[in-house]
Amino acid sequence: MKNFILLTVLLLAFSACTSNNEKLQLDNIEIVKRYVSAVENLDYEAMGALLADDYLGVGPSYGDSIRRDEAIANWKWTVDNLYEKITYNRQRFAAVTIPDGDNKGEWVANWADLTVVFKDGRSVTILTNSNYRIESGKIKNSLTFYNEADVQRQLGFVMVPEELLE
Repeated sequence: MKNFILLTVLLLAFSACTSNNEKLQLDNIEIVKRYVSAVENLDYEAMGALLADDYLGVGPSYGDSIRRDEAIANWKWTVDNLYEKITYNRQRFAAVTIPDGDNKGEWVANWADLTVVFKDGRSVTILTNSNYRIESGKIKNSLTFYNEADVQRQLGFVMVPEELLE
């Protein structure tokens, strides 16, 4: 009988933890979905409202990083001067908890192809992977990866080795 009671208590505790973790992951995915929606609506104020005060974004290239105020200013300039429309296509989300190390925390990954239409009428399609660390209901970190050379190619640029320019 003692084993039955102990087993029942353990199962209830485990299911409560699983339920709480699943709810947290679903809530975190919703935060990222709201951020993506703000991006699609070119609403840099809504984007900024979802970023933590100590936000740090990294990528897509090695060494690229941006803080919250810079990110908001960058999005404002981009909306005013560069982008006409952004559409996320075929998105997938996944939430994961990283239990320890430098990247410890609650993360949401977003895989998508997105189409960017520029104010001059040109457009590109980008295969992208963005990963967001969520803390206290805000995006604390983001890691974004996509092929910048492919974007430049779609815009008509050609890469030429520097020695050929001499």
